[in-house]
Amino acid sequence: PEEVSRFCRPSNVHFAPATLLCMENTHNRCGGLALSPEQMKQTTDQARKYGLLVHLDGARVFNAAAAWNIGVDVYGTLVDSVQICLSKGLGAPVGSLLCGTREFVERARFWRKRVGGGLRQAGIIAAAGLYAFKHNLSRLKEDHQNAALLASLLAEGGIKVEQNAKPTNMVYFRVPAAETLSGRCAARGVQFNVAGPGRIRLVTHLDVSKEQAETAAKIILEEVSPS
Repeated sequence: PEEVSRFCRPSNVHFAPATLLCMENTHNRCGGLALSPEQMKQTTDQARKYGLLVHLDGARVFNAAAAWNIGVDVYGTLVDSVQICLSKGLGAPVGSLLCGTREFVERARFWRKRVGGGLRQAGIIAAAGLYAFKHNLSRLKEDHQNAALLASLLAEGGIKVEQNAKPTNMVYFRVPAAETLSGRCAARGVQFNVAGPGRIRLVTHLDVSKEQAETAAKIILEEVSPS
């Protein structure tokens, strides 16, 4: 909330007025942190005081809802629009949804077309998304459990694993020579992103089992020592 106030300048002809606040939940760079509805509301309430609309980058919002044992609609009531990714935690091959009022979505479709967007035969993608909603929502906590297992095994092996208040399906840790570690692990079947100098991100999903998480931790620990 304090940052909203800090970045909203007083009305002045020399500055463009702030009109939109964008939030992310779960938060990628904060290690997959799931914000609670109460935390989000504190920020969105502050945004309303400045007349801001609020958009939620909810690519992984279903992971946040699973972490807090709530319906995803609880987050939706706090914002004006939300983008949902079908290909992350939900496991569909491709696709995203933009959600908001009917008027907002119609306007978004207009602007999509205006800038050259559009997709023929989108029903194929929609079918995969509908399957994901029906079958994959209930298993998201498995991904969280596998990420927690990964974090625990790596920490036990002496790796500095980043912590946050409400983790989900991401594990960030720091090691020297992250780039070379990534290459050695990839050669043994463990692929991950180098998120910055000495910082590595692991993400669990429906194609990563508990046994694979254990194997990944074992390989990473074996490869860290020569790095």
